[in-house]
Amino acid sequence: MRLKLTFADQQFTATLEDNAAARELFAMLPLDLIIDDYSTNEKIAYLPRKLSDDGSTRFENEAIGDLCYYAPWGNLAMFHGPYRWSRGLVRLGRLDQGAKPLLVRGEFPLRIEALT
Repeated sequence: MRLKLTFADQQFTATLEDNAAARELFAMLPLDLIIDDYSTNEKIAYLPRKLSDDGSTRFENEAIGDLCYYAPWGNLAMFHGPYRWSRGLVRLGRLDQGAKPLLVRGEFPLRIEALT
């Protein structure tokens, strides 16, 4: 399962993992959301409904470019800086070309579509 994400005149792709939350996200597509900066290392976007938190067990090899779901808040988290796993965080996949598109600061409309 692959995604096409568009915001701030940029298009980039992500490849999803095979877990319940990623499949639920894919089934919701297309989505029009708002993406904004959170902290110093991520961008977030709130989903219209919560996803399953199946798969929220601890994962390792956290990496810049990870696409995650934070179950307690019901938001997507896209990391452009180092981070550590925390309870409720589910890795959905990874950005295919790295995190450079996430470095554009500010709030923007975000479009997420299935890549066919």
